[in-house]
Amino acid sequence: QVQLVESGGGLVQPGGSLRLSCVTSGIIFRVYNMGWYRQAPGKQREVVALVANNLLTTYVDSVKGRFTISRDNAKNTMYLQMNGLKEEDTAVYYCNALWGKNNYWGQGTQVTVSS
Repeated sequence: QVQLVESGGGLVQPGGSLRLSCVTSGIIFRVYNMGWYRQAPGKQREVVALVANNLLTTYVDSVKGRFTISRDNAKNTMYLQMNGLKEEDTAVYYCNALWGKNNYWGQGTQVTVSS
């Protein structure tokens, strides 16, 4: 059974930091291309950052220089370090694992940036 479990969300003030984790099971983690997506209220889900199985990373322009995506293949885990958080970063953050036709999602973790 495939599971992607996100954690690390919460309430933080503008300028603060959070570190999200996505622990996976049931997949050969090292072959999957992994990503973080987010969905704010009333908006479509959007990609935030991707880390490929060859460790190549990409970011949406709005988070470049503030967020860092990484993965630990030994722990079957992906991370998102978020610094300099802004109110517009408020959303539910989802973990995604993609390999060929295999496409899996986590249940999401809420990130709220507010003073």
